[in-house]
Amino acid sequence: MILLPVISVYLSRKNNLMMQNVNISATSSTPQVKFETNGNLFLKGRSIILDVDLFYQPLCDWLYQLQTTAVRFTLEVDYLNSSSSKKILELLKIIDVNNNVKDFDVYWRFETDDEDILETGQIFEERLRKARFFYKEYAEAS
Repeated sequence: MILLPVISVYLSRKNNLMMQNVNISATSSTPQVKFETNGNLFLKGRSIILDVDLFYQPLCDWLYQLQTTAVRFTLEVDYLNSSSSKKILELLKIIDVNNNVKDFDVYWRFETDDEDILETGQIFEERLRKARFFYKEYAEAS
């Protein structure tokens, strides 16, 4: 089940809640996720999930606990349904309002000529106050 790797993100030791890195493999409907406690975050693939809360809420909870001062979030999405788009914006907003995070860079990668994904990134950028966006095209895999 997809949720198990995310739910097991937290490790309880001596009454302290310690964060762990998150690694989730991509499926045909869910993106690959690699969130590291040092602030290096990566999300790649398609997100056409019916129950977005089941997949994304544990990631939101993880981000609320993030204590780093710098975040580098690389997003390379092929396709997002509307509910996934809203949850990814929520992930970005959680980081954007985190007072610990002083530097927040978003690397928005999109396939050449994919105007929809580029526009989604630009809309997200407009809705965030602290994030700096960097856009990079890549050639479609053959």
